[in-house]
Amino acid sequence: MGSEPLISVITVCFNSAPTLARALQSVADQDWVKVEHIVIDGASVDETREIVEGFPHVAQFVSEPDKGIYDAMNKGLDRANGDIVCFLNADDHYASHAVFSHVIAQMREHKLDALMGDVGFFHEVNPSRLVRRYSSGRFTPDRLAWGWMPAHPALFLSRAVVERVGRFKIDYHIAGDFEFIVRAFYGQSLRYLHLPEVLVRMQSGGVSTSGAKATMQMNREMLRACRSNRIYSNWVRLLSRYPLKVLEFLWPSQ
Repeated sequence: MGSEPLISVITVCFNSAPTLARALQSVADQDWVKVEHIVIDGASVDETREIVEGFPHVAQFVSEPDKGIYDAMNKGLDRANGDIVCFLNADDHYASHAVFSHVIAQMREHKLDALMGDVGFFHEVNPSRLVRRYSSGRFTPDRLAWGWMPAHPALFLSRAVVERVGRFKIDYHIAGDFEFIVRAFYGQSLRYLHLPEVLVRMQSGGVSTSGAKATMQMNREMLRACRSNRIYSNWVRLLSRYPLKVLEFLWPSQ
């Protein structure tokens, strides 16, 4: 990794006008200069285009129909030129202006293939107060069978890893990011580090956190991802992580 690596940020969106500007601004405010922000829109009918046009730092903007969120993510990957690649959802934003410079310093110092931080959740009515913290520190590749994964919006991957893993599988609806992470980490000798800091703030209510039906679908897809990648798992293993997840609500600001 060079002294000034390029970081590619991929944001996919669809009719996300209420939160998109906040996400874009958090990238524009970063103190790292070499940033390529790619926005992939699923042909929104709201003010998405006008909002994106108001942020000249956006390097590429595509607005066209897609086959779902993971198809849109693939379009972003196809266009990314960065030495480091990450994803920022349209209703998320970076926790500080120094996230990129901090991440890059750590990846460079430790010669990392991947760095993962934490995500803090907030409610729309009170964005300044975190109500939950997802710690990527519980993740290890051996725990994929139990459904543990790093927080995807706070995961930064080297270009070499992204090129090896390839594209997201678009026949997944909720857990395509988990399946991608399985291929990235399982059976590989990645040099990775958990940074125990909230790097991304996420608004509650996304696809994967929107009720019991979505939770069951997500776990079905996670089980499928494990089995298709030759990881032994079952429903008992996957569901066993939920009692521990209660801890995420106890000290969200820590």
